[in-house]
Amino acid sequence: QVQLVESGGRLVQAGDSLRLSCAASGRTFTYYAMGWFRQAPGKERELVAASSNGGNTVYADSVKGRFTISRDNAKNAVDLQMNSLKPDDTAVYYCAARNGATIYYASARYDYWGQGTQVTVSS
Repeated sequence: QVQLVESGGRLVQAGDSLRLSCAASGRTFTYYAMGWFRQAPGKERELVAASSNGGNTVYADSVKGRFTISRDNAKNAVDLQMNSLKPDDTAVYYCAARNGATIYYASARYDYWGQGTQVTVSS
């Protein structure tokens, strides 16, 4: 089992930057591939960025060049740095973990989820 707690979401203006953090506890963090997902009202949950336990990363096309995922295995933490935020980035952001090395885009592949943190970007 692993427990995930997100923090850092808030109301910001378009063009601002924001950093989300996810603290993990439980089993050894390095066993897990980690992902950040988001879900806007009326939309499906989508992968924003993910990091394998080996440090490989993937990003949604909509955030490439603006968002950066980083993990610190020593601190059992994974962050999402979000720059040049747009109103379309407004969503609840979730941290997720899957037991294994492979990164998947599908949310169903992830085993553990945080409670989510709201990010609202005003125009």
